[in-house]
Amino acid sequence: MLKIRVFSYVLLCFIITTLIITGCASKKEQPAANSTQVPIEKVELTISAAASLTDAFKEIQTNYESKNKQIKLNFNFGASGALQQQIEQGAPADLFFSAATKNMKTLVDKQLIDPTQQKGLLINELVLVVPADGKVAVQKTEDLTNEMIKHLAIGEPQTVPAGSYAKEALTNAKLWDTLQAKIVQGKDVRQVLTYVESGNAEAGFVYKTDALTSKNVKVTFSVDPKTYTPIEYPAGIVKATKHSKETADFYTYLQSKEAQDVFVKYGFSIPK
Repeated sequence: MLKIRVFSYVLLCFIITTLIITGCASKKEQPAANSTQVPIEKVELTISAAASLTDAFKEIQTNYESKNKQIKLNFNFGASGALQQQIEQGAPADLFFSAATKNMKTLVDKQLIDPTQQKGLLINELVLVVPADGKVAVQKTEDLTNEMIKHLAIGEPQTVPAGSYAKEALTNAKLWDTLQAKIVQGKDVRQVLTYVESGNAEAGFVYKTDALTSKNVKVTFSVDPKTYTPIEYPAGIVKATKHSKETADFYTYLQSKEAQDVFVKYGFSIPK
């Protein structure tokens, strides 16, 4: 009888212990009813950049965001002059990447960009393109007077750096006034490229980098670099940014070998 009681007592203790252990394990496995996972709040940066940087920046965006999950890059592409005016008028922008030093200098002079936080990062070239199936022979600037070329596309010189460089080259060749009747102006260099691709212009001045993006045009010649101001691309942090640290980090990244390799891939050169 005593043995039975002892056995029953031991069995009861075993059952109670098992229930306690199981209960504790269940509690550990079940998340607290009131616990919530806090999502990572992303910082959105607005980059106002020259239209000619579009393709390179698409790849850089993928690379940068994949390594910086808390950052979302928003791009505002356009003519450098137009972007400069937007920043002057208070449009939101964290970083400005221009296709001409004059636009950056204007913002520095107006104290909208700190001179110590801007730097020339890239170099480009001016070329003449014609439709890929074009039949007009154009080997030099003087050939643009050929009557077969009825429309010559260039960027609007006042706001589009590529147009300003083209005007400078044509002026030095003493052809600017002569070609006025043929000139069709685009709001940015990408629109100029589209005019030539579509056949709405028999020729057009674009950057080397833009010409490389299209299979529908061909480069007939590179414009003599001695006839226009060197094409330098400066980047600078806008003083009004609300995300100084994140913008500074991205500005630093643009100067890294990883970013520079992407720019070179798309036809840009790096200043020495």
